[in-house]
Amino acid sequence: MATAEPLSAAPSSADITSPDGMSADAMSPHAVSPPLGCRTHTYDDAHAEGTTGAPPTLIGSVQRAMRLLEAVASHEEGAPAKQLAREAGLALPTAYHLLRTLAHEGYLRKEKGLFVLGAAAERLSSSGVQQNRRGMITDALQHWRDAIGVPVYFSVYREGEIEVVAVADTPGNPAVAEWADFRETGHAHAIGQCLLAQLDDESRRDHLDRYPAYSITPYTVRDDRSLLRRLNGLGRMQPVVERQEYALGTVCAAFPITVGSTAATMAISLPSHQAGRLLPAARQLQNEVGKLVRTLAFSISI
Repeated sequence: MATAEPLSAAPSSADITSPDGMSADAMSPHAVSPPLGCRTHTYDDAHAEGTTGAPPTLIGSVQRAMRLLEAVASHEEGAPAKQLAREAGLALPTAYHLLRTLAHEGYLRKEKGLFVLGAAAERLSSSGVQQNRRGMITDALQHWRDAIGVPVYFSVYREGEIEVVAVADTPGNPAVAEWADFRETGHAHAIGQCLLAQLDDESRRDHLDRYPAYSITPYTVRDDRSLLRRLNGLGRMQPVVERQEYALGTVCAAFPITVGSTAATMAISLPSHQAGRLLPAARQLQNEVGKLVRTLAFSISI
């Protein structure tokens, strides 16, 4: 990753240490907390707020810290401070101050004299991967939404709960409004029924012990026994169809997806006056979704 270089070749204030070992960055007014209810106004603030079209104000200490993090990340087994300072192009005293700060904040940790990435840096990395995965899922759902002309949902059953991972809809074809908590009403919507159908008997009964079936519309399955009888009658890859059981005026269909041992489903919804489109659209989506099963499986770790 490219990094911006300091604006001047002259030594920066962070490269100069005080007699007591404190860096100039640490002694700056930025390190002093303002009085309660007040905000310290600095030159950087005035420059950023009062100049239009001027180059952005760059914070040299942040740039140097980023270069150190990049240097550490290039060594799987870690590296000593002197080597990191040399690779980052920093004076050794400056590198020491920044390494201690980064370690204190959890971005680095020191093991047997070597610096390695810490938990905070790893969380940043995993968050980026998760965002990329979610973006891939969302892009796929949006493609199918546009190709089929229906709202598309991707959901999983994780840690005993129904979780809607992503939804793609449009103002002209809106998703079903969650007027009753999706987690607690899995018995009433196609997503929940499809996920519950994939669970073993013990997990299914555990879910219903926590969220028993009850009528939320005149069409909802009325009790656990009726729901279990319906679920036991479903074919392995058969779409689950729900007509106005969760929301009046809406019909939904969901089908299971194989992503390891985790129960997952894709679903669509339509206004009830378009019920004739429901199964053909669901089967069209089901036929195409195999192309993205591997990507969908990644989202289980999100």
